[in-house]
Amino acid sequence: MKILNKISILLVAGILTTSCTVKEFSDLNGPEVGSLVEDLSRGDLQDLVGGVFYSMRLGLGNYYDDTGVIGREFYRFSSSDPRLTADLLGRENAILDNNTFYITTPWAARYRTVKNVNIILEALDNSTADFSEGELNATKGFLKTIKAHELLMNLNLTDQNGIRIDVSDPENLGPVVSKSEALTAIRSLLEDGASNLAAGGDSFPFSMTGGFDGFDSPTSFLEVNKGLSARVAAYQEDFPAVLSFLEDSFLDFNGDLYEGIYYVFSEDQNDLVNPVFFPENASAAGVRIVQPGFIADAEAGDDRVESKTSLREETITFDGLTGDYDFLVYKSRTESIPIIRNAELILLYAEANIYSNPDEAVKALNIIRNSASLSDYTGANTEAALIEEMLMQRRYELYGEGHRWIDARRYDILNTLPIDRTGDDVFTQFPIPLTENQ
Repeated sequence: MKILNKISILLVAGILTTSCTVKEFSDLNGPEVGSLVEDLSRGDLQDLVGGVFYSMRLGLGNYYDDTGVIGREFYRFSSSDPRLTADLLGRENAILDNNTFYITTPWAARYRTVKNVNIILEALDNSTADFSEGELNATKGFLKTIKAHELLMNLNLTDQNGIRIDVSDPENLGPVVSKSEALTAIRSLLEDGASNLAAGGDSFPFSMTGGFDGFDSPTSFLEVNKGLSARVAAYQEDFPAVLSFLEDSFLDFNGDLYEGIYYVFSEDQNDLVNPVFFPENASAAGVRIVQPGFIADAEAGDDRVESKTSLREETITFDGLTGDYDFLVYKSRTESIPIIRNAELILLYAEANIYSNPDEAVKALNIIRNSASLSDYTGANTEAALIEEMLMQRRYELYGEGHRWIDARRYDILNTLPIDRTGDDVFTQFPIPLTENQ
């Protein structure tokens, strides 16, 4: 957050698929925004929420490179910035720098969204506009859910180093709290948001992007909130709570595995493109290359390998690393990136049941396996075997979506991640940005 106090904060209301009119605010501490906080209109609310949708997408390329490279899902070759294959992989004596783009950019972006959310929440409390009680609750529930998600993303990077939760007053920031405290606070924020959404009536007083289609009412978005709560509870190893949250989520064993909410992109000059896409057969100037183990370790017949990667015309080598396949989870500059989707919920259900109902866990794992053209699981029903299978399915089903490094860390198997270059390291967490200590 101190980063935010030292730079001009842009709140750009992105191009929404609803084609709503938006405004641009260049200084969130300036008189223009101050007047909005004092008297928020319906039009102002739409503009400010549009800014939240925009800022949620900033720094995502860095976030997915952080989690994907350290998690050995892919390698990020960049001839203009060797830190992506040096620092992130611990080449020779390299360490993670606390004042470099790969942590400062995503950290600041997530807290920028938190700042934007806090401004709107303050404005709602002061508004004299004719918002109904249901509309106020719906908006607060949506914003608290987004805020919790943004905080969790930063915690995913810094882990035991913790994050700041209380950042409502930029001049008097709360302390950096431990991972355990942060998860508790994030879960509590989600539960507060759920209470608001449950009292939110039939509709939101603003439009959403197309990435939230199907979850654009308080009732349906409450199911997203519960899914995110299940993710947090899994990180807390509170598996009874995981199952409880999933009961009220959009979990659907017979549904589309890709049903969920998404970051959306476009090539409009005022919008953002997918930051994780590179065309096939790109050069080392800028490309993501599949870590070879993803291909070698795949079960025979798993069609996710073919759908998420592409065999290059020529092998590529850069900085002592070699690969034959392009990372191609996202096929274009405008393809959406999932925030949370049904497949993850099914896998969370499987994970939670491993410890209480192994047969039920197997049923859920088979849904994921069968969708990838794999036959039913035939391994042992022991806890260890099912955990291994569950992590395998998460590795392939959620490939490139920012989960593997976190999964390996929470199951204490970072030492099993492949090292393709002598002397490299697998890091556990990022340091808190230097600017947080100034």
